[in-house]
Amino acid sequence: MSESVYILGGGRTDFKRNLKKEGKTIRHIIIEAGKKAIDDAKIDPAEIQAGAVGNFNAGQFTKQLQLGAFIPEIDPKLRGIPTMHTEAACASGALSVLLGAEWIMGGFHDVVLVVGAEQQKTMSSLDGSDVLGAAADYHNEKPEYGDFMFPKLFGRIAQIYIEKYGATEADLALVAWKNYAHAKLNPLAQMRDADLTLDCASQVSDKNPSVAPPLKVSDCSQITDGAASVVLVSGKYLEKIGRDRSKTARLLGYGHTTDYLPLDKKDAPTFSIARKAAEKAFHMANLTPRDLQGAEVHDCFSITEIVAYEILGLAESGKGVELVKSGATALPQVRTEKFKGPFQIPVNAGGGLIADGHPVGATGVRQVFEAYQQLTEQAGARQIESAKKFVTFNMGGSLTTSVAMVWGRE
Repeated sequence: MSESVYILGGGRTDFKRNLKKEGKTIRHIIIEAGKKAIDDAKIDPAEIQAGAVGNFNAGQFTKQLQLGAFIPEIDPKLRGIPTMHTEAACASGALSVLLGAEWIMGGFHDVVLVVGAEQQKTMSSLDGSDVLGAAADYHNEKPEYGDFMFPKLFGRIAQIYIEKYGATEADLALVAWKNYAHAKLNPLAQMRDADLTLDCASQVSDKNPSVAPPLKVSDCSQITDGAASVVLVSGKYLEKIGRDRSKTARLLGYGHTTDYLPLDKKDAPTFSIARKAAEKAFHMANLTPRDLQGAEVHDCFSITEIVAYEILGLAESGKGVELVKSGATALPQVRTEKFKGPFQIPVNAGGGLIADGHPVGATGVRQVFEAYQQLTEQAGARQIESAKKFVTFNMGGSLTTSVAMVWGRE
């Protein structure tokens, strides 16, 4: 990369909140998360040269777009800077981070504020699912899948995976159980107070009904209001202000790919186009999956986390289930028995989309903020020991847009 990119600070909101009940809107959380990031970075807001906002569908969820115009409301000193809004369904947040990073790599700016945000608790679950359907090939897939398209699309991916590799619903339940257990260690997670036993996660019941076989409610990510933000800076800016590079996180490599929109035109469950994003990220970073100490992956459904293991090369094709069953992707803090295998990589230490929450446009930024916290040893009870290399994987649609980023501490 022509100019190095670092995270100087970050912040996020509590994903358990309901903004509508608070009498607040997406404007308020963009401002809140942005202020937290600037405060954490310990810089004068006047130093920020540009802003990016990741958001999926505020136009339908909240009747509000032109979201970059909320950046100046974070601080009057930001009035007049250029801003942009990125959208790629659930990968909107990661694209905003990439946009900011590429501005810095290209020498256009040295300090960029990135915010990802979504307010989803504005309508019924049925209407909300229709809004989310815009991330699929709506006019072609809606007639086939009907209401609640995305659980059904990923239920189909799960069916394909099970038919090909012999996985079971109980295997999927391990992902949900693990991520709920991780969320208990995260004071800002949406499901931090929820108790999900492995027995409950494994069986269809009144408490955990089937949504789109083989997926149950516990296999699904949350409807969430929330925002996350990071301040990205160049290496030369760090030198200018005298900050220690070893105490922050650096972008080592990234990959960004786009597949066909409809699921039936993709090679599920391999998703070779998504794999290219991961391959590009590792190649740029000159690292392999075995060099990592932690990962944040897009678990919009439990099957997606298993597929993501294989996309990222953490497991071979068809072996993702074995990885989660081994305990390698669980924090030592929550493992029921000591893991003795050769490879250990906690995944979604904060609870992932399933239990931390999934404010769609914020998720990619939240993943990067989590990487920053882990690499700078600020993750508290969920801290991954000796974390020096970390990957984030954010995707939109049915593995349509994929963004992988490798981060490291020097």
